[in-house]
Amino acid sequence: MTCVTKTLAFLEQFRLDLWPLEPHTSCPAGNFLLPGQTCNTFTTPIMDIQIATLCDFAADYNGKLVISGTFDTLVARAVPVVHPSCALAMRMCFTPEDAGRHKLSINIIDEDGESLDPNNMPIEPEFEVQFPKNVPFLTRNIVMNLQGLRFQKMGIFSIDIGCDGEILVRLPLRVLQVTQGPNGEQMA
Repeated sequence: MTCVTKTLAFLEQFRLDLWPLEPHTSCPAGNFLLPGQTCNTFTTPIMDIQIATLCDFAADYNGKLVISGTFDTLVARAVPVVHPSCALAMRMCFTPEDAGRHKLSINIIDEDGESLDPNNMPIEPEFEVQFPKNVPFLTRNIVMNLQGLRFQKMGIFSIDIGCDGEILVRLPLRVLQVTQGPNGEQMA
């Protein structure tokens, strides 16, 4: 068995163990649904977010998404925690069904659902998806540079990415207090 075959076998087993998806025959699109989901969850075709991550740096170079330093945790000694600079990197895939005008929504919220910066969030740019004839799909990279994110408390936050009023991805972000120094000593 080759390394690739072993990897594919492992991934297939992983998919079967963790994601017991079953085709829903009454779903016109033939979507796979998680247990408990109904077909009306997927009635409107909507673009696919293939990649979404918070990172130190991201750039689009001629259609190639470059991501460096992806993270989901910030640590600090005290609040407020100010993260000087980071980026939200996304790669979206559109099909002809996605053609038309859409409104993207990006919001960072706390555990209570309150926006991190109510005066500036959610960020809601509008965009148009246009398809040339005989093109089965289009991909676009989006890099949003975030400067001076300010967290007034420790806890669990999420970056909600949505389109046309529907949340498509929720990225978790922990903001933790450091209680030990680099050599294990207790900090005041």
